Amino acid sequence: MNNLPTITKNLLIINVLMYLATVVLQMRLGIDLSDYLGLHFFMASDFRVWQLFTYMFMHGSFMHVFFNMFAVWMFGRIMERVWGSERFLFFYLVCGIGAGLVQELVQYVQYVVELSHYTQVNIGYAVVSMDEYLNQLTTVGASGAVYGILLGFGMTFPEEKIFIFPLPMPIKAKYFVAFYAVIELLEGLSLYDNVAHFAHLGGMIFGYILIRYWRNKHKNNGYYYQ
Repeated sequence: MNNLPTITKNLLIINVLMYLATVVLQMRLGIDLSDYLGLHFFMASDFRVWQLFTYMFMHGSFMHVFFNMFAVWMFGRIMERVWGSERFLFFYLVCGIGAGLVQELVQYVQYVVELSHYTQVNIGYAVVSMDEYLNQLTTVGASGAVYGILLGFGMTFPEEKIFIFPLPMPIKAKYFVAFYAVIELLEGLSLYDNVAHFAHLGGMIFGYILIRYWRNKHKNNGYYYQ
């Protein structure tokens, strides 16, 4: 941990502490922090604007926070050393907030197409009011920011080879990122699960826009930024 750059180390600590706080409060007091800090659908009564920031520090399970933080450790420390701490933190937050905005947009489209004509929803074991159902549409996790970091790594080191289990040979970073983007798109279009696939893509989209902006800005100043 002492060898990690500042922002990467603090992101790991904050996310782990927030997950532990969520578990302890749920077990001891029956309080679910995700109800307060998770990102609710913007048409739900529990939605608050600041949830677009806080949701990315919340996680739903140990494996959820473990794999997200593993990716932050693996790729974030590299990108922080390349960009510097301030720029890396800005990039991380932009990707996370952007992912939340995309998730809100996708949920709104689903609401208009599938639910807007109803006042109640059958959730399998009960029939609940529309407001109660909308409040259940809560997004948590740093995955949008993580996918933005992956995109940044792939654009900065496109020819770098990465070993990915269970593939028997390394693949170039640019193909690794493209593969994940395609998988998320296909799963988002075809699967109805509890994974925010389009939020992952949103993190990548906002990351791509920001990197292109940085590169064009530096190009216009007479030198290239990678």
